[in-house]
Amino acid sequence: MSKYFLDIGWKSIRHAGEELCGDHVDVIDDRNGNMTAVIADGLGSGVRASILSTLTSKIISTMIAEGLPLEECVSTIASTLPVMKDRNVAYSTFTILHVKYGKEMHLVQYDNPSVILLRNGEVFDYEKQEMHVEEKTIYSSSILLEEGDMFIAMSDGCPCAGPRNTYNLSWQVKDIASYMQCLYFAGYDARTLSNMLVEECNHLYEYKPADDATAFVLSIKQKKKVNVLFGPPKKMEDTEPMIRMFFAEEGIHVVSGGSTSRMVAEYLDAKVIPSMQKTDHDIPPISTIRGVDLTTEGMYNDKDDVLIFKENHKNKMLCKIRRSESPETCKIRHSDELKTCKIRLSSLFFLTFVRPEKTTGLDCGKGKEKIEINLNIRNEQIKSFIGFRPKDY
Repeated sequence: MSKYFLDIGWKSIRHAGEELCGDHVDVIDDRNGNMTAVIADGLGSGVRASILSTLTSKIISTMIAEGLPLEECVSTIASTLPVMKDRNVAYSTFTILHVKYGKEMHLVQYDNPSVILLRNGEVFDYEKQEMHVEEKTIYSSSILLEEGDMFIAMSDGCPCAGPRNTYNLSWQVKDIASYMQCLYFAGYDARTLSNMLVEECNHLYEYKPADDATAFVLSIKQKKKVNVLFGPPKKMEDTEPMIRMFFAEEGIHVVSGGSTSRMVAEYLDAKVIPSMQKTDHDIPPISTIRGVDLTTEGMYNDKDDVLIFKENHKNKMLCKIRRSESPETCKIRHSDELKTCKIRLSSLFFLTFVRPEKTTGLDCGKGKEKIEINLNIRNEQIKSFIGFRPKDY
C-alpha cells in the first residue's frame, strides 16, 4: 500500500452561450495508491463535443479499470477516434494520468496541452517518448513520484485565454506554470488550485469564454491517519482493551462523547477540561484531555436530516450525523455550500473528524461489536477509524 495520498481536484467552464461543457474528466481511484484520470476535450463545443469527450474518457477509464494494459487502451482509443479530413484534427483529444501503487506516474498525452510537473516548487522537465498509432502522434512518460509533486493537466481552453476570441500569447503553458509556481507553497488543496487556475482563465476571457476550459490538479502528499473513539463497549471488562487498542494506532486521536471521554481520562489519569470557547450551535462542545488531540461531545438525536461540517480553530473538521426521516439515507451539507450523498445508517449516531471535500460516502456496520468505517476523502487521507457500538438506546 502506498505511503502517499493522491490529492485530486478539477474544474471546468463551458463555452459562452453553451449549455454543456465539451470537456470531460473521469477519475477512477481505489484509495490504495492506484488512480486513473482521463481529461478529454471534444472537438468544438456544446452537445457534440460533450458526447465525444464523455465517450472518450469513459472508454479509456473503463478499459483501465478492467485491468487492460495502458498501451492497449491507448491503441484502442486512438484507432477508434476519427479525424476531420479537411483540418486533420481529431474529434477528441485526451490526457491520461495513471498512478500505480502510489509510486509511479504514467502520462499519456494526445493533442492536449503538455502536463506541467512542479517538483519542490520548480518546473520539472520530464522525458517524453513519442509513439505513432493510426497516424496519430502520442507522447508517453513514466515518472517516479516524490512527495510534493504537483501535476497540472488542462484542455486547450486554458492556454492563450483572451477576450473577444483573441489569442493571448502572454498566457501560454509556460506562463501557466509560472502562475502555479506562485501557489505551490501556499498550502492549497488540489480542488482549490484547479478552481483558481480556471477562474484566472475565465477572468482573461472577460467571463465570456471562447472555448471550454478544464484544469486538473494532482498533488502527492503524505498520508494522514485519524483514529476516532466513540461510545463505551457493550461489556465493562472490554473498556481497557478497547482504549489500549485505540492508542496503539499511530496518527491523530479523537475521542467523541461524554461517557467515552470520562473513560479515556480515567485510563490516562487525566482530567476532562471543558473549553470555554464559544462555538456555533451546530457544533458540539469541545473539551481537552491531556494525551488526546481532540475531545468532543458526540451523541445527538435531532429532527434534521443533515450531516453538518464546521471548522474549528485547529483547522480540523467536525461533523455530526443527525437522524434522517428515511431509515436508509440522509443528506450531507457543507457549511458553505450544499452537497448531497447517500449514507447507509445504523442505529448508531456519532461525531467524527474529517475534511469534507469530495466525501462520497461511508458505511456503518449495523449490529456489530466493532465497526470499521472507510471514508472517501480528497483533502485528508483518512485510512479508517475504529469504534465500538454502545448498548442499544
